[in-house]
Amino acid sequence: MTQDTLDFLKRLLDTPGPSGFETAPARVWRDHVKGFTDQVTSDVHGNSVAALNPKGTPRLMLAGHIDEIGLQITHVDDEGYLYFAAIGGWDSQVLVGQRVVITGPKGPVHGVIGKQAVHLMKREDLDKVSKITDLWIDVGTGSKAETLQRVRIGDPAVLDAEVQEFPNGRIVSRSIDNRIGAYVVAEAARLLAQDRPKHAAVFAVATTREEIAWTGGGARTSAVGIDPQVALVVDVTHATDYPGAEKKRAGEHKLGGGPVLARGSAVSQVVFDLLVQCAEQEDIPYSVQAAPHDTGTDADAIYNALRGIPTGLVSVPNRYMHSPNEMVAREDLERAARLLAAFARRLDPKVSFIPG
Repeated sequence: MTQDTLDFLKRLLDTPGPSGFETAPARVWRDHVKGFTDQVTSDVHGNSVAALNPKGTPRLMLAGHIDEIGLQITHVDDEGYLYFAAIGGWDSQVLVGQRVVITGPKGPVHGVIGKQAVHLMKREDLDKVSKITDLWIDVGTGSKAETLQRVRIGDPAVLDAEVQEFPNGRIVSRSIDNRIGAYVVAEAARLLAQDRPKHAAVFAVATTREEIAWTGGGARTSAVGIDPQVALVVDVTHATDYPGAEKKRAGEHKLGGGPVLARGSAVSQVVFDLLVQCAEQEDIPYSVQAAPHDTGTDADAIYNALRGIPTGLVSVPNRYMHSPNEMVAREDLERAARLLAAFARRLDPKVSFIPG
């Protein structure tokens, strides 16, 4: 990872953009990839597409969703306190006491999520789980009118947590799910721009709305627009190298252990086998994850689009998913990007994705 790509990753992670409100991180992504790809476009759903060899064959789509989970303002009371709903899946306990940044009409508005102090709670309420309806956002104003000068109903918000670099190449941040997927497909495109595939057209896509519509959303609409012969999706999966992790349920995946290749469900067996071959030829460590039903990723939206698109899923192990402090290993991001690039270079016009 070069300093330039690390700086890009940090900008991408720090830029607020929950599902349905991805404009700002999408702009950061497009500004970066236009420096080394042949063509950069966006569509009405906010998907961003960067193409290399756009007239090549076969057409390969690399998809990583750029949205993150967040909050949306639903009500302002007479004292100026804000109430909110979730965008995407939250453990409401994570929200208690957090700082937030709201994308207001005049710029960012900072606030804190409030809850009744433990000293004032009834004994029978102490062990109860806090619900989002029990919480509010305090932006320091004193009235409804003052708050509405800064915040509108429907404004999005994210937790105010900036990127941190930890020892052993760990990156800690909110929005890792799945801003790093958008980063990996951009990095794969950069690698391919340096050593272009002989045959394949490559379309790297930063998709939208996955956290609220992973069976549809931007992945499906962008796949229909690109009409690829094969697609690779990059997302995160649960690392199981922390205390109490359920390896029997989720498999054995660790930070620094390389990308995780999904098998089953929405995943083409032919694409999976080719990914394994590429990983082994490139000496990239990997683990395999069973997906007996759906994958909970953009792969579910792409594989049955149009007449059916053979799809692979490459995931990055992630600790503490859907929290303000998700954690991944930089080396896993690098390996995932190398694997995608190797897959693209391996394709030729005669490749068949028909199983059997």
